[in-house]
Amino acid sequence: MSISAPDYSAYPVQALLELLAALRHPEHGCPWDQKQTFASIAPYTLEEAYEVLEAIERSDMAELRDELGDLLLQVVYHARMAEEAGHFAFDDVARSIVEKMIRRHPHVFGEVRHDDEAAIKTAWEAQKSRERAAKNADVSVSAMDGVALALPALTRAVKLEKRAARLGFDWADAEAVFPKIEEELTELREGIAAQDTANIFEEVGDVLFAVTNLARKLGVDPEAALRASNAKFELRFKGMESLAAEQGRVLDAMSAEELETLYIQAKRKLVENKPDE
Repeated sequence: MSISAPDYSAYPVQALLELLAALRHPEHGCPWDQKQTFASIAPYTLEEAYEVLEAIERSDMAELRDELGDLLLQVVYHARMAEEAGHFAFDDVARSIVEKMIRRHPHVFGEVRHDDEAAIKTAWEAQKSRERAAKNADVSVSAMDGVALALPALTRAVKLEKRAARLGFDWADAEAVFPKIEEELTELREGIAAQDTANIFEEVGDVLFAVTNLARKLGVDPEAALRASNAKFELRFKGMESLAAEQGRVLDAMSAEELETLYIQAKRKLVENKPDE
């Protein structure tokens, strides 16, 4: 027996909800979808979020539309599994976020008025703190609570640093962070000299953490900056491969000096071919 496909022409969100219900139908649904769990779907949710980000960075609106659809599917998927287990449904998810956004925007939906964007941000963070305190009324609440462990490490580092900064634990400016980076690099060199693997691991993390502090003080998103550097390196390396192919050579047969020369040539070629802005 087959299930009729939902009509998405008039009510696409309702059709999406019906689609997931059909895919998860215990008798007539898709075997793959039937056996999925929150844990098995979670990696796909994260992947789709990153693909949305990639489409935004490329300014590809057609791709962004499709990727947002893929991400919405993930939300509906989790809500469907929760509904089957009797926890909550999609409408509860939508209702919850609407209530939260109204609560956090009293300057829009209430009588509160703020002088500027900084005041709005301060009020927003204060409301979030009250919500965390209310949610954890029976336990000790830390300023570090609520920063998701699943976040990319660079992003989570910045969020932890911002929480500490709001309580006054921060450097005065970006320039003040450089001595800390140099201190961590010195400790890393000492760990390398001692061939202390555990210490090297720890100090590499400390160096990265210090650099995220510098990025934060400069107003730079370290996750985005590193993605941009990744893309730049990837493009240059592909340029090296092309140049080597033109010479009838392969990279792994070249010396370190030849590779460095090729890298510089690839870098220069990309700059020369860069369109005028």
